[in-house]
Amino acid sequence: MSTEQRVVSARRTVRAAPETVFELIADPSRQPEWDGNDNLAESAPRQRVRAVGDTFDTVLTNGGVRRNHIVEFTEGRLIAWRPSEVDAPSPGHLWRWEIEPADGGVTVVHTYDWSDLNDEKRQVRARATTADKLLASVDRLAALAERER
Repeated sequence: MSTEQRVVSARRTVRAAPETVFELIADPSRQPEWDGNDNLAESAPRQRVRAVGDTFDTVLTNGGVRRNHIVEFTEGRLIAWRPSEVDAPSPGHLWRWEIEPADGGVTVVHTYDWSDLNDEKRQVRARATTADKLLASVDRLAALAERER
């Protein structure tokens, strides 16, 4: 029986308005600025996410393109997506961002859930996506949001 942890999270208080933080996440063109995994090269502008069912494309640092399918969404509070190769089914992992009001700002929770990931080639990278890497993204996001507030 495996005790491998397939859901990892990082949490931090950010001293910025919820709208500022959420906009940095919901606008894919801003995501490479705060990516703590150093995996995102660029995303085209005008792909702002607004609802479940939306998609956005991202170019990875290795040149690959991922289509990200929004599966959870509440404006200003929650956004989650499942990445896949363009025109391919999702291999089973999910990125989630939750924003909750907190004294002096917001609490940001970033989660990577690969509990449904069955592609063994992708599991190597999934195992390397630790809470520290998620926290690096939250820290970079916080630095941007706190400058922009």
